[in-house]
Order: sequence, then C-alpha cells, then structure tokens
Amino acid sequence: MCGRYTVAYSHAKLVADRFGVLERSVPAATLGRFNVCPTETVVGVCGDGGAPVARALRWGLVPPWARTLGAGPEPINARSETLRTKSLFAPLVAEAATRCLVVADGWYEWLRPENPRGARVPFRYTVDGGELFAFAGLWHTTRVDGAPLASVTVLTTTANAICAPVHDRMPCVLDSPESEGAWLSPAVDADAALELLGPLDAGRTSAQPANPAVNRAGVEGAELLAPPPPSEPPQLTLL
Repeated sequence: MCGRYTVAYSHAKLVADRFGVLERSVPAATLGRFNVCPTETVVGVCGDGGAPVARALRWGLVPPWARTLGAGPEPINARSETLRTKSLFAPLVAEAATRCLVVADGWYEWLRPENPRGARVPFRYTVDGGELFAFAGLWHTTRVDGAPLASVTVLTTTANAICAPVHDRMPCVLDSPESEGAWLSPAVDADAALELLGPLDAGRTSAQPANPAVNRAGVEGAELLAPPPPSEPPQLTLL
C-alpha cells in the first residue's frame, strides 16, 4: 500500500519541466513535503483528453454519490489487479480523462516489529537515486457540500524484491515518461493501461530507514528522511 509519501525536493519549475505542465498551474503548497498524508491536497497531472494539466487533488477518492465528506469509504489506494471488477474504479480506469499521475519523490512503508508491543520502523523508498517520479492514480470530481471537489486514489501492485521484506504491496510507479504519457493517453484503452501497472524494477528502487516521527500526521521537515541518532547512555557520577 502507500499511506504516506514525499515530494521533498521539488519546486514548481522542476515539476513543470518533468511532466510538461505550466509552471503557474503547479500548486506550490503541495511541494516541499516530507510527510504527505491522506485527506491532504496533493499535486496530480491529468490528461483531460489533451495536453497534461497540473491539478490540486484531495488524497482519498470521494465516491460519486457522496454529498459530504465521510459519507462512505474514501480509498487512498486501489489494487491495480481488481480495478475492472470494482464499481468505483472501473469507469475511471476506462477513461483517460480520469487517469492521472501523482507526483512524488519517495514513499514510506512500516516494518512490523517481532515484539507486538514494539514500535513500527518506517522506511523511505526512492526511485533512481531520488529522482522525481509518478504514481499511477485515478481521479474524478464530485460535488461535496455544494462545491466541486477533485479527489484521487493511488494504485498499488505486488511488491518488488526491495519492497517485499517490509510490505507485500507497493505503489504503481510508472517506469518512464513514455509510460506516463500512455497512462494519460485517450488512445490507450483500459486493457492497455492496466499493462503499465506492474512492479517497478527492483534495481531502480532503494530503501532507507526513516525517522519514526513520520508516524504522526502534520509533522514535517527533512529530519524525517533519516532515523534519529542513537541516544547516549546516561552518564553516571561516582561519589
């Protein structure tokens, strides 16, 4: 799964150059983030049947029938293998206009400790040494409390060899700009789009322990990307 991620070292021009969108359309508040959490606003790139467009999207797909937030499940993730069988996701994957890219430069997963009472250990995963990349996502707009709201879910797949020791799932990272373009293309039907969603090559994936402070929503800062230094034992004073 993917429950937290980063867009830590990105700025609007970098996103614009990488994904072919207008710099002024990239929501600045979604960048420089070390702990992106569900329900927050994230930056997506949507095809809209033409040139790619950067959009602010709420992370957690609001069902089309919901008229208020919290009226039903708002999935942050969707399993790529079962998209065609789910009524919420099947119409979205079938249309290029509701397929999107979710911009990121890393994501977190947590290793469960052998001791059930122990704290989970977070790991941050990066691609190609920390380069900007895109998760495959599905999005749409519905009216919530009388106003339009665009929301998104991140797709997941089976874990590659680097991710599997910590979690059996990983986000669908599209493996190239060409694959990103195909995911957004109206010339690519649902069957062909689904073929883009396998695990990323393990050789392109790296994992490093992260700071357990990332477990808390709202905590931000570069210190989250590395574990804190071990605490020193107390010094004893001999009398």
